[in-house]
Amino acid sequence: MVHCSCVLFRKYGNFIDNLRLFTRGGSGGMGYPRLGGEGGKGGDVWVVAHNKMTLKQLKDKYPKKRFVAGEGANSRVSALKGSKGKDCEIPVPVGISVTDENGKIIGELNKEKDRILVAEGGLGGKLLTNFLPLKGQKRVIHLDLKLIADIGLVGFPNAGKSSLLSQISHAKPAIADYAFTTLKPELGKIMYNDFKQISVADLPGLIEGAHMNKGMGHKFLKHIERTKQLLFVVDISGFQLSSQTQYRTAFETIILLTKELELYNEEVRTKPALLAVNKMDLPDAQDKFHVLKNQLQNPKDFLHLFGREMIPERTVEFQHIIPISAITGEGIDELKNCIRKSLDEHANQENDAYHMKQLLNLQISNAVSYSEPPSENALTSSRRDRI
Repeated sequence: MVHCSCVLFRKYGNFIDNLRLFTRGGSGGMGYPRLGGEGGKGGDVWVVAHNKMTLKQLKDKYPKKRFVAGEGANSRVSALKGSKGKDCEIPVPVGISVTDENGKIIGELNKEKDRILVAEGGLGGKLLTNFLPLKGQKRVIHLDLKLIADIGLVGFPNAGKSSLLSQISHAKPAIADYAFTTLKPELGKIMYNDFKQISVADLPGLIEGAHMNKGMGHKFLKHIERTKQLLFVVDISGFQLSSQTQYRTAFETIILLTKELELYNEEVRTKPALLAVNKMDLPDAQDKFHVLKNQLQNPKDFLHLFGREMIPERTVEFQHIIPISAITGEGIDELKNCIRKSLDEHANQENDAYHMKQLLNLQISNAVSYSEPPSENALTSSRRDRI
C-alpha cells in the first residue's frame, strides 16, 4: 500500500480565469521601387504557454492589455530585402483556450511552450503591393483558463470539500457552516513517499441549475473539463441550500450532481469518478451509509422518486466509495490511496489501449502492403529478367 507524506497546497488570491486582450501584428516595411527592393514583413503576435505563469501575473505586468508586434524594416540600397519585424509573445498559463470576439476557438495551449499565432504581421512593400506596405492584423482575443488537474472535487455547497482539502493539505481554506465558502477554484497537491504528486482542484459548490448558469454556473463548471477524474463529495446527512429550497438526501444529491454535469457537458459525466461520503462522525451516519450503498448498487430501483427532468441518462459507476470524516480524519488515508490507485489503473488502461491501437495500425499497414499488386515497373523488370 502506498502511503502519503505531507501535502503541499497553494491558494491563489484574486483568482482570474479570463482576460480580454488587444493584439496587432506589425506593419510591413516600405519597398524600394527603383531597385525592386522588398520591405520586411511585420512581426507576428503569439500566445505562448508557461508553467509558472498566471493570468493575474499577466494582467499585473501588462495593465493596458495591448500587445503590438514590431514593424518590418524598410528596403534600402544597403539591404534591399528588409528584415522582419520583432515578434510579440504573450506569456500565459498552461490550460488556456484562446477565442476571438465572436467566441470562435483559435486554439488551446495544453502544455509548456505550446504557442498559437493570434495576429499576423503585414506584408512588406513589393511589386505585388506597388511597393507599399500592408498593416498588421488587428484582433481582440479572449484568454479562458481551464484548470488542468488530476482530480476535480465536485459537490453541492457545504458538502465539506474545503474541510477535506484542509485535511489532505494541512492548509487553512475558508471553512464555515454557511453554504458558499469556496468562491474561486483552488489547487492542492498530494505528495507521496515515492515522490508521486497528484493535483486536486477544489471547485466552488454547484447548485441545482448550475448548467443554466445559476450560482457559479459555467464559470467554474468549465474547470471540470480538463480534470482526469472526478471526486464527488457528499454530506451523508443530505443537503439543503436554504429553508426555501427542498431537502435532498445523499443519494438524491449524487443523482442531481450527475444530472448537472450531464446537462453541462455529456463528456464530463463519462470521466472516471470516486465518491467520498463525508461527515461520517455524525449520529446515525453508519446506518445512512448502508442505505446509500444499497441505493447506489441498485439506482434504478429508486429513480421513481425523481421527476423525469431530474433523472440522468446514465448514473455514475464509482471506482471507489469511501466513507470519511474531514473533521476527525476518518478514512482520509484510504481516500488518498484510492485516488492514487484509480489514477494508476486508468493510466495503465490508456497505455494498453494506445499500444493495442499501434499494433492494429501496424497489422493493417502490413496487410495492405502484402495485398497491393506489383507495380508496372516491377512487371517490366521481371519480363526483362526472363528474356
